[in-house]
Amino acid sequence: MQALKISMTKLYFATTNINKFNEVKSILSTYNIQIEMAKLDLQEIQSDDLSKIAYEKAKDACKFLNSPVIVEDDGLFIDALNGFPGPYSAFVLKTIANKGILQLMQDKENRNAVFISIIAYCEPNKDPLTFIGEVKGSIVSGERGKVWGYDPIFVPNAANGLTYAELGSKKNELSHRKLALEQFAKWYTEK
Repeated sequence: MQALKISMTKLYFATTNINKFNEVKSILSTYNIQIEMAKLDLQEIQSDDLSKIAYEKAKDACKFLNSPVIVEDDGLFIDALNGFPGPYSAFVLKTIANKGILQLMQDKENRNAVFISIIAYCEPNKDPLTFIGEVKGSIVSGERGKVWGYDPIFVPNAANGLTYAELGSKKNELSHRKLALEQFAKWYTEK
């Protein structure tokens, strides 16, 4: 009976990024959770805390849609750059892109990095809940593979030296986004 309730409730994923939507849709479909894209260009608060950013975006999206919604915020935190670009990853990608990150890393021996994803879920008249996924890895010296975002420069520790981009569809098995979505999906299907 619980699954029937969930299938009748429309769940939105608020994003303007079709690539992110497709990843989220694919991952959640393995839990029989169907989502629809709500193409909302949400304002982001300025914060060093991804959880706060996702929390506020989820509140705003839920208020606008008046329906259950999830949002995702993620960041690439590079050790040698003191956690940069972190919560500013989208802006940095738009401005200096992967080439700029690789230039900043040019003489760095420590190439360790962590990709963090925060999924925030909100229902009308309730406070958002957040779920976190974290994948440790490293930054390569040159872009490998195509796709989008930081995928061509980030190698997860569990990927046998392949970047997210080189993993193709197998990225969804190892991604920070998948880990956060798994936590959300387990909670959502049991609520």
